[in-house]
Formats: sequence, structure tokens, C-alpha cells
Amino acid sequence: MRLTTADALVRFLIAQRTEIDGVEAPLFPGVFGIFGHGNVTALGLALHEAGDALPTWRGQNEQGMALAAIGYAKAARRRQIMVATSSIGPGALNMVTAAGVAHANRLPVLLLGGDTFASRVPDPVLQQVEHFGDPTISVNDAFRPVVRYWDRISRPEQLISSLPQMLATLLDPADCGPAFLALPQDVQSEAFDFPDELFATTVHRIARPRADEQRVAEAAAMLRTAQRPLIVAGGGVHYSGAEATLLQFAERHGIPIVETMAGKASVPARHALYGGPLGVTGCVGANSLAAQADVVLAVGTRLGDFTTGSWTVFSDPATRLIGLNVARFDAGKHRSLPVVGDALVTLEELSGLLGDTCTSDEWRAAVAVAAADYHGYIDAIADPAAVAPSGLPTYAQVVGVADRAQQPGDYVVTAAGGFPGELNNGWRAQHLDSFDCEYGFSCMGYEISGAWGAKMARGDGEVIVFVGDGSYLMMNSDLYSSVLSGHKLIVVVCDNGGFAVINRLQINQGGAPFNNQLADTRHERLVYVDFAAHARSMGCLAEDVTTVAELDAALARARAADRTTVISLHTDAYSWTEGGAFWEVGVPEVSDRPSVQAAHAAMQAGKQQQRRI
Repeated sequence: MRLTTADALVRFLIAQRTEIDGVEAPLFPGVFGIFGHGNVTALGLALHEAGDALPTWRGQNEQGMALAAIGYAKAARRRQIMVATSSIGPGALNMVTAAGVAHANRLPVLLLGGDTFASRVPDPVLQQVEHFGDPTISVNDAFRPVVRYWDRISRPEQLISSLPQMLATLLDPADCGPAFLALPQDVQSEAFDFPDELFATTVHRIARPRADEQRVAEAAAMLRTAQRPLIVAGGGVHYSGAEATLLQFAERHGIPIVETMAGKASVPARHALYGGPLGVTGCVGANSLAAQADVVLAVGTRLGDFTTGSWTVFSDPATRLIGLNVARFDAGKHRSLPVVGDALVTLEELSGLLGDTCTSDEWRAAVAVAAADYHGYIDAIADPAAVAPSGLPTYAQVVGVADRAQQPGDYVVTAAGGFPGELNNGWRAQHLDSFDCEYGFSCMGYEISGAWGAKMARGDGEVIVFVGDGSYLMMNSDLYSSVLSGHKLIVVVCDNGGFAVINRLQINQGGAPFNNQLADTRHERLVYVDFAAHARSMGCLAEDVTTVAELDAALARARAADRTTVISLHTDAYSWTEGGAFWEVGVPEVSDRPSVQAAHAAMQAGKQQQRRI
């Protein structure tokens, strides 16, 4: 079959199918594209001719498109993979940050970057960066550290070997992450006689690798003798579809469950065995359970510093860890017993070996105490009647409005800044798989773009975005994308006058307020943004509110609206939901400021509680 490189690539993507709960669907359901001279004439033409078989959606910024693809992949639980394509040079480089997000979060996305001419005859072309000592380098080499698979297609026939390898990486539960193909613009247009077999329709089913029997038996033995076992539910629970299996396992054996940020909404927040969110942005009760636990079963988590409190929450040095993870790299951290396998099938096998083993009444009672502490604290600070020193609504009260108004199908999206801690505590999931906080890479600007992709993946139900003024200003143009494409979002913008949560960290570690709040920046004229007016200019419905009661009513109106609705309000910059764990940051060892000296001493004291190995 004689095809151009671009035609062959598109035809291959269309031929890939996936099975989701027994129903066949496209593995690559669409492409986000911004065209330029590096991809418009060949790949753009191929995508146009593909039509609805591989629909193309126009984004407004390449990073935003790739973040939308990531939001789609997470909402689809890695069962479908979106594509993002850019022209050469700055267009391609705009996707590098998003590649880091996908890599850190173990999420599949295919990035197609236009590249310079393989022939080099027209060099240097528009948007080309030349490397004097190595002409093989282009800006696309910048993707190498942040993708799982990287290739530059310099001859059409290279697709025959590269595409299956690329696909294997995207589908592998352990190696899952972003893949990148650099496509020189002359090679995109060159033709080759491709074998028909390359384009045969193929249905993929996500693998469920079994763990080693001996390791499973060792894990069962550790749990059987444990007096105070604890389950840490990570994002791998969602990607394995193991939510129901995890809950059955916990109920049969009486083991409490706490969640990581990525694992949130693995179990209902009011379940009798749920102890709350764990770690720095977690709650006191969950961290207390972790401190008491003698065996910790970590399911599908990479055990980042916010989950482990920089490795202080498991404070008993005798506490033993079991790492149940499909990725070997994550399974063996901190001398964990590595049980490398799929979460769902391994939990079933573990349960079979444990039989009727169950924890004590005293340990299950400790969960009730932890949960009561957690819910009591959140109820108090989220109460609409609570008053902050500034008189403005707090983040906790804002989240509380959505928490109390939860409906089936709601899906909350947020990312870096103050909202991760607020939502990790304040959004008490009534329904499974209802939460996405991008905190693996903590990428400001993910919120709106990621939500656009999530809405595409989920279809029905409301996607509710919580974003601060700082993140909104970094990346907001996909509000327009959502209106243009008909993917409705509800966006709550909390304006606290700058980067308030980093201002909090700055002050708490002895520093002076500097360059975070707008009032503390070097400026000639202090101007605040009218976020509602800005959103209306992009076709959104929008309104400003001032009180918690007004927000409640506005949220109801937004649910009834026919398009993306933005609700903006001023919020308190100094009232926060407190977590329950230490977090290590770099505080100067030498300073003339007594407040910094005190913060350094406190940091050194906290470090004494860390697990070193």
C-alpha cells in the first residue's frame, strides 16, 4: 500500500482499538492539533482526510492541548490515548512541560512534533535552532528526559518497527507514559510501499500481570501476623479498575484504608474503614493511623513526599512495607517487600491466602476515631457560618459548597497551588472515580485544559474545575476551546490576590512576603483582573459572587447552563486547611533573620523523624 509517512501513521492509529468493560472503542479517539509549517501540509492533510475516524480538535496552545490529552487519559483510566501534534520549534517545545506531567503521573499520551528537514538542504529553516557541533540535534531532543519512548522518523519505512514499539510503551501497565515521535517535514510527505498487515485492525486489552507466587505468599504472611495493618490506596487502584476489589479486601480482613492524592475516590469517604487522606495535604487522623501501623500495604502508589510526609508518617522504624505495584521501580521503595503485579488480581490472590484473617476490634475502632476527627474538622472549617479574619470566604468554605452539593457523575479537577490540600480534605467523595488532582508534577495551568480533556472522555456528568487566580492567569485559553467544542465545564476561580499558598510557605519558613502576592511585587500600578469579564469575552457564561450562599446558588445555575460557566469570587489568602505531616524544604542554614534561623532549627528537628532506608 503506497502511502506517505503521514498517511501511514494516521492509518495505523485508526486501526488500533481497545476494549472497555467489554465494549470495543477506538484506542486513539482523537487528535489535538495546532498546525504550522512543520505539520500542516502532510500530517494536517492526512488528518483532514481521516475525518471522523480520527477527529481533530483545535487547541489554543500546544501545552494546553497536551494537558487536555493527559486529562482525557486519566479520566479514561488509561484505556484510551489522545494525540497532540505541533509544528516545529516553539510549537513543539510548548509540549515539553506537558510531557513531564504525563511522565510523572504514568499517563499515556502520544506527542507528534514537527521537525526540521532530514535532507538538511534548506537549513536553517524558520524556527530551527542550530547546534554548531551536532547537526543531528533539534529542539525535539528536549523531550528525551520526559518521555518513555522517543524516536525521530528519518525514513518512512522506520514506522514499521517504531509504531509497534511506541504502542507497546503506551499500553504497558508498568512502563506507561508519554511517547514522542519527531516527524521531519520532508519525511512526512515521502511515500513508501507499506505492508498491509501494519494497518490490520487490532483490539487491545490492558494486561494484568500476575505477581510472583512466592512474593504474594510472603505478603500474606506479613499481613496475617500484623496487629495494625494499613492500606494506602494510590492511583494504580483506579488504573487497574480495582476499587470494588480493594473495598472487598478491606472489609473481609478489617483493614483500614487511607488514600494518596492520585488514589482519592478509590473508596467512599464515609465508609467505616476509610481513615482519610494521607500525608502533608492529608488529615491528622490518617497520619495517626500510619504512625501506629505495623504493616503497610501500599497499592499502586509511587510514595511521593507529600504522601509520606517526606518519609516521616511511617514513624515507627519497625513498620514494614509491602509494595503492590505493577511497576518494579515503585514496588521496592524503602525496603518494601516488592509484589510486582496488577492490583486487582493480586488483591484477589492475597485475600484467598489470608482466608478469614481479620484485624482486632480495637484497630477498627481506631479508624472510627480517626474518621470522626477528620470529618469533624472539615465540617467546622467548611461551615458557611465560619468567619475568616478578613471576612472573605475561605478555600475550605468554597470546597464545602461543592462537597455538600455532590451529584452522581460529578468529576472534580484541580492542580498545583492551594487547592490540592483543600480538595484532598474537603471533597469527601460520595462516588468513586470522581476526582483528578494533578499533583504528580504539580503543574500550574493543568486545571482548565485537563478538565477539557476529561469532559471529552466522560461525556455525561459535570466536570467542576477549581482554580486559583495564579493558575488561571498562566493558562486559561481552553475555556474558549471548551465553548468552541461544546464540552461544558463549571469553573470556580478563587481570587486571593496572587500565589497565596507559596506566600504561606515563604512566611512559614521565616521569609518575608516577597513577589508572590500581587501587592508584594515590584509594580507601578496594582491592577486586579476581572475574571468573569475575561471569561465572558471567550464565550463563557460568567458571574461574580461574594458569599458562600451566593456561590451555592451560582453553582446550581451553572449546572443548568448550556455551556462552560465561570464563577469568580475573592477568597481569604491566609486561612488554610491544615494537614497533618512534616514536609522537608530547603531552609537556609545561615541567615541574619531570626525567623529563618528558627525555621531551620524546626526543619532539622523534623528531619530526625525520617525513615532513612
